[in-house]
Order: sequence, then structure tokens, then C-alpha cells
Amino acid sequence: MKVLVACEFSGTVRDAFVRAGHDAMSCDLLPSDTEGKHYQGSVLDILNDGWDLMIAHPPCTHLAVSGARWFKEKQREQQEALEFVRVLMDAPIERIVIENPISIISTRIRKPDQIIQPWMFGHGETKATCLWLKNLPKLTPTNIVDGREQRIHKMPPSPDRWKERSKTFQGIAEAMAQQWGCCEHLLP
Repeated sequence: MKVLVACEFSGTVRDAFVRAGHDAMSCDLLPSDTEGKHYQGSVLDILNDGWDLMIAHPPCTHLAVSGARWFKEKQREQQEALEFVRVLMDAPIERIVIENPISIISTRIRKPDQIIQPWMFGHGETKATCLWLKNLPKLTPTNIVDGREQRIHKMPPSPDRWKERSKTFQGIAEAMAQQWGCCEHLLP
């Protein structure tokens, strides 16, 4: 399967699909943090390149409700971010996942199909993550664990805090590759 992981610099989801035997490429304006197939540039440049599946992580800076106190000051940026999400959702790709935290996508475009947590996939943390799905089933939890804490939310300020907060948890990436990477199980 030809898989595009849009707006991913970490390579976490891309590498999970590669390990599962797929032709996966990440794409971001930033260079990849890890070795692997990566397009550095706008995902809009490669949306029409014959992908079977796209998992997109559009930047949440102007979308996440955690930044609601600044919404009034960034309405233009919000509109642009929402338009980018719409373009990704409408891409000519058979199977699409849009991943984002709790955000205005839910009220301005549509409600998510699923909300997952890291603790459902082997990580003892909380970080509500919404999934908007096109022609894919909901993810099934793989390893529900205790010890749930808000480590991501409580991270101290640092120059790389935003990068650490935006990385996909390994257990979630592995579940995506295993559950969405098997052709017979792709349709809901």
C-alpha cells in the first residue's frame, strides 16, 4: 500500500507503516527527525501522486481549543488552517485520516469519528486525540494501561516543547499500521 503521512517530521507513523511492509513517506515543511522516505515541502505538492492512504496531522496551532484564549486575535490564521484541513479531507485519496487534538474542526467542519487516548495503546498518559476518518474503521485499543497522567500538558517550557507535544505516540502509530495497513480490514 502506498501511504502518505502528511505534516509529520518525526517519522513515527511513517516508520510504523514501513515496518508493516508498506511504501510509506512522510511529508512536512521541516526535515525529518529520522532516516526514511521524506518529502520536505508542502503536502499540497504531492496530494495527487496516487496514494492509497493518507494520515494527516495538520498543524494545530490555530485550531486546538487549548489555545482558545487567543482565537479572537487570530481569525485569519484560523480560517486558513480550516481551509487546509478541508483540502486534506477532500484530497483524491481513497482512505484518509485527519488527526488533531480537540479543536474547532469539530464545530466548524464536522465532529470527529473517534477520540482516542495514549493509554488505550500502551502509554500511561492522557492526550485526547480526534480522528476524522474516510473509508476506514475506528482504531481498536491494543493495550489499555493504568497510571494515566497529563505528561504532555505538564511539559515545562522549552525551545522543543512544541515538537515533543506534536509527536504521535509509538503505540498509536503501531495500531494505525496494523489495523489500517491490512487491505481486507480497511472499510468500516
